[in-house]
Amino acid sequence: MSSGGNDCQRVAQFALSPSSALKIQKGDITQWFVDGSSDAIVNPANEKMLGGGGADGAIHRAAGPELREACFNVPEVRPGVRCPTGEARITPGFKLPASHVIHTVGPIYDVDSNPEASLKSAYRNSLRVAKENNIQYIAFPAISCGVYRYPLDEAATVAISSVKEFANDLKEVWCYLNVHLLFPAMVVQNHFILQRESCVFTSCNSVFSICSFILLPH
Repeated sequence: MSSGGNDCQRVAQFALSPSSALKIQKGDITQWFVDGSSDAIVNPANEKMLGGGGADGAIHRAAGPELREACFNVPEVRPGVRCPTGEARITPGFKLPASHVIHTVGPIYDVDSNPEASLKSAYRNSLRVAKENNIQYIAFPAISCGVYRYPLDEAATVAISSVKEFANDLKEVWCYLNVHLLFPAMVVQNHFILQRESCVFTSCNSVFSICSFILLPH
């Protein structure tokens, strides 16, 4: 499995169930994979599904032009819209190391009338699509936390509460983050939402590390 270079020592792991784990790591989601057959990365797409900026553009570039063609062939639900906000679609991963891409559209925080509900739908529907397609390992980026300006702590809470609902359906759920401040936000929210004793840091094995991730510059 790809470990994102030096970030491999910054993995926080939480037990979701006896058979499922939530892992949080900083790194490049386009390089993530587990087995190349039952794994998927989540693409924070726009409603057209034809590529854009940020992680969306990076995923399209890494996957190659076949991904855009596959997205173009997804039926429109209305003119110019293939995946409405909060919904999810799946395609092959093509040149990506992960076997599939699950495309979802997060809310624009200051525009959406109920951004929490829309973000929760984006996570839930991505996980539902994963389950329906026998995906065992899934990696999420920080949906809506870039140009869509979703507050980091709030986004972390929504992500974790949504993932908990699918605790028995996947072997591993990853939050693979390139947003600098979201890593400590995710870790702290997990610490309080999930059981404290279920947290293991691969680099230091100490709950004290939660504070150090926040207080020390990275």
